[in-house]
Amino acid sequence: MKIKWKEYKTGEYFDELIGSSGRARKSARSISKYLSSLRDSELLDRSQAAELAMHVMGITFTVYNEGTGIDRTWPFDIIPRVISAREWTRTEAGLKQRVKALNCFINDIYHEQNIIKDKIFPAEVLAESSNFRQQCVGITPAFGIWAHVCGSDLVRDKDGTLYVLEDNLRVPSGVSYMMENRMVMKRVFPELFEDYNIQPVDDYTARLFDTLASISPRPADYPTIVVLTPGIYNSAYFEHSYLAQQMGVELVEGKDLVVAEDDCVYMKTIQGLERVDVIYRRVDDLYLDPEVFNPESTIGVPGLIKAWRKGNVGIANAPGAGVADDKVVYAFVPKMIEYYLGEKAIIPNVLTYLCMEEEERHYVLDNLDKLVIKPANESGGYGMLIGPNSTKKEQAKFAKLINKNPRNYIAQPTLSLSTAPTLCDGKLEPRHLDLRPFILSGEDSYVTRGGLTRVALKKGSLVVNSSQGGGSKDTWIVE
Repeated sequence: MKIKWKEYKTGEYFDELIGSSGRARKSARSISKYLSSLRDSELLDRSQAAELAMHVMGITFTVYNEGTGIDRTWPFDIIPRVISAREWTRTEAGLKQRVKALNCFINDIYHEQNIIKDKIFPAEVLAESSNFRQQCVGITPAFGIWAHVCGSDLVRDKDGTLYVLEDNLRVPSGVSYMMENRMVMKRVFPELFEDYNIQPVDDYTARLFDTLASISPRPADYPTIVVLTPGIYNSAYFEHSYLAQQMGVELVEGKDLVVAEDDCVYMKTIQGLERVDVIYRRVDDLYLDPEVFNPESTIGVPGLIKAWRKGNVGIANAPGAGVADDKVVYAFVPKMIEYYLGEKAIIPNVLTYLCMEEEERHYVLDNLDKLVIKPANESGGYGMLIGPNSTKKEQAKFAKLINKNPRNYIAQPTLSLSTAPTLCDGKLEPRHLDLRPFILSGEDSYVTRGGLTRVALKKGSLVVNSSQGGGSKDTWIVE
């Protein structure tokens, strides 16, 4: 018996692999034909092999439950998401355009603030920004780049239009899972990588190293780069250690670094102190330097911001970059692109209502049962209200929150997120998904060929985050 793709029902949603006619989309026809030729038992065996590989390779993520951290094997579906190379060329251009404008915005905000003076961006939004760092005013990082690594979340609506849902510019995570997904797929389906032109993703860590090296204050072919982690109990620790290993650099904690009297950063080694040129930090701003931010931080490095301000060390992402990682700021990105670049946005935003605007707030409060409500600075799918799935009690709670602090909330229509065939209990069923490509910015810019496709494994769910029951797929960019 074979899994019959003709029996797969896409429903009312745009499906990434199968068109409304029931036929595979042009870019996915060869791959779909091959997968449909496999017997059920073969497909399920390969799914189990992928799960075992994830377990043996130690690919985990941490779920925090009732104050404890539980490590779980990364959930993975073997049916790939397929995107045509032609579409990806446009997507890549749109992502580079967006991140370029965001970096212009951050640099402007910490200097002349022309975008506010010209009344393109409201001063009151900045005034109440929880991620604006006064300590960063006047600093100019190398190339004027603040967000060296950005993960922008893309979604597709039921008409097939691609949108940017949000931008992650503080310490975006997930790229290691993108790379491990590909490694597992090569083990499970080696024949597909021989027969089809699937664009690679395994050059990411080399590109990341080059991006970090480009911001080194000391010219060198191989500068000293470290990955700064909060430690083993952080939910993304697997990624921190993976990236350090793949780049061939040291993984350090705050206690491993010291700022000397010359205001340079040094790493403690058994041979003595070694100067550090670039820090790829995976620690939030407020914990980076107890002398400048949170004095109670034990995971930061005293004096680090002084060393950075004097140009003695490069930090990626730069402290303060999170000022643009705000869902209210997100609403102004298309205007930023026009203001700084003189261009129209290639990839549009999702329609967004700002609760700080009285007229828009009234509309949101009258339509809580239809909209998705998001706080400005939460991540991981937390603190949201998905209107169509909410109760009257939950809606009343959010109405109070919005009225109490309108600046902290936005609302968006409930998108009919695209789906893709997913193996669920031995059957192919559509599941909603999004996509997080990663954009590197330094002396040059680079976009991953695809990204991390996250899948809502629960039937009907729109929440794709792994911490809330989501999984992932390998993303194939093909001719």
